[in-house]
Amino acid sequence: MATLTKTEELTIGSTEFSNKGYIPTRYTCEGENINPSITIENIPSGTKSLALIVDDPDATDGIFDHWLIWNIRPMEMIIENTVPGTEGKNSFGKTRYHGPCPGEGRDHRYFFKVYALDILLDIKIGADKKTLEKAMHHHTLAKGEIIGMYKKTKHKSI
Repeated sequence: MATLTKTEELTIGSTEFSNKGYIPTRYTCEGENINPSITIENIPSGTKSLALIVDDPDATDGIFDHWLIWNIRPMEMIIENTVPGTEGKNSFGKTRYHGPCPGEGRDHRYFFKVYALDILLDIKIGADKKTLEKAMHHHTLAKGEIIGMYKKTKHKSI
């Protein structure tokens, strides 16, 4: 993705998991399936909005999108179980967050990528990742990511 000449680095974190640490079950398809809190530091002046893409590059059929959301007002934390902006269509065909849900017993990486943009994006709810990335083209002031891990657990019959 092309960006402005000099792209700064955002510092992305979470109160629920560390970078390359395991995402708690609460935020997955085996739990409440709600978005975790994401912290954002070093937002540059001139930022008009944030965008967030959550995807899994370890999916069997290629990169799997779990959450697309944009036009988030510049903030230092996206609170768990919130919809702070306009949502796009994930790979499940839904316009909402869908947490990690890999095949049983296999570790997957989940990239929570945040972009600071110099504009509000003029794209409709339910847009796909390709549309979002095209709209962000040349408008990214800063970006950063945190990677969470998840491995589906086996359910035992009672």
